[in-house]
Amino acid sequence: MRGGEAMIILGHPEIPFEPLHYVESIEEIDRTPPGSTLWLGPFGTAKAIARHCRDHRIGYAVMAERVTDALLANALHARYILADADLAPKLQKIAETYLFDAKILLPVSSEAEMEDAAEAGIDGVIFEEAIAAGG
Repeated sequence: MRGGEAMIILGHPEIPFEPLHYVESIEEIDRTPPGSTLWLGPFGTAKAIARHCRDHRIGYAVMAERVTDALLANALHARYILADADLAPKLQKIAETYLFDAKILLPVSSEAEMEDAAEAGIDGVIFEEAIAAGG
């Protein structure tokens, strides 16, 4: 985690949060609440939507399946980059080296996994509840 910031925790039942809104197309963006952060799914299949979000200054999150996904998503101004437990620590180190604006999040389903993420220095965690069904 960078600079002593608080861990990001999205979707925990005890902590208020704004859900990410899942979209599969640029057209669906218009049906999300203003100021929403969008959930685009895997970066590899969402590049065109990510470019649209960058061009229109819309916050979004994607799943990185490899390092290159994270590098490109950060360059396209992703707010959050999700990665599995194997990839997230590697991405966190890269994010710190290159001073990513995007935050690295580990998808979790339990508080025990939050502890693992904290010990690995990951920017934050996201529970499934933090992603709202799309348009």
